[in-house]
Amino acid sequence: MHTRVKICGITRLEDAMAAVQYGADAIGFVLWPQSERYISPEKAGQITKCLPPFVQAVGVYVNPDKSWVETSSAAAGLDFLQFHGDESPDFCSQFSLPYIKAVRVRNGLDLLQYARRYGESRGLLLDAYAAGIPGGTGHVFDWNLIPAELPLPWVLSGGLHPGNVAEAIGQTHPSAVDVSSGVEVAKGIKDIGKISVFMQGVRSCEDI
Repeated sequence: MHTRVKICGITRLEDAMAAVQYGADAIGFVLWPQSERYISPEKAGQITKCLPPFVQAVGVYVNPDKSWVETSSAAAGLDFLQFHGDESPDFCSQFSLPYIKAVRVRNGLDLLQYARRYGESRGLLLDAYAAGIPGGTGHVFDWNLIPAELPLPWVLSGGLHPGNVAEAIGQTHPSAVDVSSGVEVAKGIKDIGKISVFMQGVRSCEDI
């Protein structure tokens, strides 16, 4: 099975092109101004214009205003929206672009109920929970908390890196994986070597 890959927290054209070169299916831009990986919509738009066909541009938001989503997604040339805050299903589904809803996994959270609530989304992104931090923690959550049969496609995130991505895919069988800090040298600055090894780990699972 082909596991799709999103490299998130992109802030530089050269990092986006390296991700594409090594086979990433999607590039993620953090459009939450409080993030250390924030990129302006205009700069993101300059990068998306250079992406080849069939590589998708994803904008990451945390409790945004409707107007910010509309203006920034247009300027950035996005294909997908990814919501990491407390956005309601009605809020997420009001835009012209498809969306993915992130959920911070922890004990006691009913992922099946969560998936049903956000049934109009294209899928869930499962991330690690950390108090007060909406995502990008670099922490791994307990993969055993993922139900065997989620009613939506789902993306595995949270603490993935070149050394554990093959194990993560082999154990959980996600539709896609999402990595940011695991292929960085600094926040928002990617390491091309780490991207290469990460992608090798993903593709190694397809040969099993």
